[in-house]
Amino acid sequence: MENLKSNPNSHLTAKEREHLSFPAKILFNQNLLVGDILDFGCGFGNDVKLLKSKGIKIEGYDKHYFPNYPTKKFDTIICFYVLNVLLPEEQATVLMELSKLIKPSGKVYIAVRRDLQFEGFRTHKIHQRKTYQCNVILNSKSFFRNENCEIYEYQHYNQLKRNQNPDCPFCNPDAERELIVESATAYAIYDKYPVNDGHALIIPKRHCTDYFELIFKEQAACIFMLNKVKDIVSAKYNPGGFNIGINVGEKAGQTVHHVHIHLIPRYKGDVEDPSGGVRGVIPNKQKY
Repeated sequence: MENLKSNPNSHLTAKEREHLSFPAKILFNQNLLVGDILDFGCGFGNDVKLLKSKGIKIEGYDKHYFPNYPTKKFDTIICFYVLNVLLPEEQATVLMELSKLIKPSGKVYIAVRRDLQFEGFRTHKIHQRKTYQCNVILNSKSFFRNENCEIYEYQHYNQLKRNQNPDCPFCNPDAERELIVESATAYAIYDKYPVNDGHALIIPKRHCTDYFELIFKEQAACIFMLNKVKDIVSAKYNPGGFNIGINVGEKAGQTVHHVHIHLIPRYKGDVEDPSGGVRGVIPNKQKY
């Protein structure tokens, strides 16, 4: 029996087409497909082929059909009807991948269906296999919407201007800071004053001082992102270990009153004796 907690058949929803998809037509006609372009989750690659024939510089990536993962960043990324066939954890992974692949000044256009009447697993009419579908609402700018489709425009969190909490550095991160990854609920950047190479911060987008006052969804999103950032930092810096920490309250050393999780890579020789690890927040208690 198929494990419905997994989603192995999402690729079966890909469709063959002889014409540009509806969202591709809108973006093409408005001259928004600029620079180096990636079609993320391109399925059989129909839009890629048709846009190339119109002189657009585009390449496609699809986990199942075009599995060579991109090795560069792009000016524009399109992602059409992908999120609708993914479980929530898979959606978060895709959003993080998109944020990692777009240039700091670039834009991502994400199209989702608005005509779904049924959510959950159902038997695909053609393939007779269990496939998943769901409605999706993002917190990015809505660029276009009709009864069948909505297109969101995404930019890196630190490239957008906000008026709320103007004195909070995590509600208003510097545009020059490198954004590691981003999801609908959280984002990650490298620490401005790193303890070690690769020292990263995972930050919920909602302004909240106390980690324990985050709702479960926000806590889960941060921990899910922590795992992703750990993989990125490991590949880039190859540390020997990690410390993970959250300062809650001034007595615990919290100086920025917006929740953030420290991911600190550790290296051989960075301290004389690392035994005791996070117990070292109270130095005379580190050894026991």
